[in-house]
Amino acid sequence: MSKSDSIKIDIAGVLKARAPKAKVPKFVVNYLRRIVHEEEFNQFFRENQGLKNLDFVEAAFNYLGIKMQVIGEENLPPKDGRYIFACNHPLGGLDGVATGYIVGRHYDGKVRFFSNDLMMFLTPMKEMFVPINKFGGQSKNHADMIKELYESDNHLVTFPSGMCSRKQKGEVCDLEWKKNFITKAVEYKRDIVPIYFEGRNSNFFYNLANLRKFLGIKFNIEMMYLPNEMFKQKNKEFKIVIGKPIPWQTFDKSKSHAKWALWVKDLVYKMA
Repeated sequence: MSKSDSIKIDIAGVLKARAPKAKVPKFVVNYLRRIVHEEEFNQFFRENQGLKNLDFVEAAFNYLGIKMQVIGEENLPPKDGRYIFACNHPLGGLDGVATGYIVGRHYDGKVRFFSNDLMMFLTPMKEMFVPINKFGGQSKNHADMIKELYESDNHLVTFPSGMCSRKQKGEVCDLEWKKNFITKAVEYKRDIVPIYFEGRNSNFFYNLANLRKFLGIKFNIEMMYLPNEMFKQKNKEFKIVIGKPIPWQTFDKSKSHAKWALWVKDLVYKMA
């Protein structure tokens, strides 16, 4: 990656591009810079130009002092197969990258994981991401890309809830797991490997999410705070539990795909 391709976060520039006629108060810009950690991100990007994919992820973990305790690594299936790794989503970013890193290191970099469109700005990891547009219909090009992906030799990491965990009735857990990963497992004959990631965001994050929901605000305000939540995880160790592969033939007609998705979700949380 050349210097011209290096990443730089510029909150003021983004606001100006998105709303050129709006006069955003300076204190608002400074607040956004702080919660997005503009300065820290840009420092990391400057110091790690040239790194990409798993090497970039490893450098990020070193920068943040992140450590991982992996349990059940012996359950990772043989390299000659094709698998879907289904994981809970407690953090909304760091957990996804960590899971992708573990799978990618084991399978010689053959890993792709589904992510929010916003993650695509991370150019050094762009090859590993599969953007999912949750706010509209998928184009034919996107559908063709997904088909090609499932037919490839890459192993796929997915977070069936689609968004990070929320606090419900005092317990932090994923929302509904969508059935798509079950449908694709059967269609493309890919066994599913369940993964449990132990972690949580701050109470501020969960309280903000619940307040937004209570007020009927559809815009995902709390998502703006995910970079700040990530920096709160500095110097922590996370436990990641890998379960035994589930053969795709398991998902027969005795249950609907939606109920099978719930079954896998329950299995993942029992692995805690």
